[in-house]
Amino acid sequence: QVQLVESGGGLVQAGDSLRLSCAASGRTFSTCASGWFRQAPGKEREFVATISWSGGVTHYADSVKGRFTISRDNAKSAVYLQMNSLKPEDTAVYYCAAAPRHLASDVNSDYDYWGQGTQVTVSS
Repeated sequence: QVQLVESGGGLVQAGDSLRLSCAASGRTFSTCASGWFRQAPGKEREFVATISWSGGVTHYADSVKGRFTISRDNAKSAVYLQMNSLKPEDTAVYYCAAAPRHLASDVNSDYDYWGQGTQVTVSS
């Protein structure tokens, strides 16, 4: 079992940066792939970024590639999402997730554990 708690969301202006953190608890976290997803009002939850358990493999949605960076620190049981050059269309609730049975994944259903989400609002 893995518990996930996100933090770091907030209200920023277009062009600003934010760093989201995801604190994990549970013995198996260091062996799980981790991912960030987001859900905007009236839209389905969508993939943002994923990282393998070792940090050696990362993958990003085209919409954030070059602006967002996912990283992890297994010693601290944490995953991060550095978001630069934020745009109004990045406004959403951001969710951290863990997938114990996959190397890295951009598929919602591959993730067994989810956090409660943190709101990111980007004003123009």
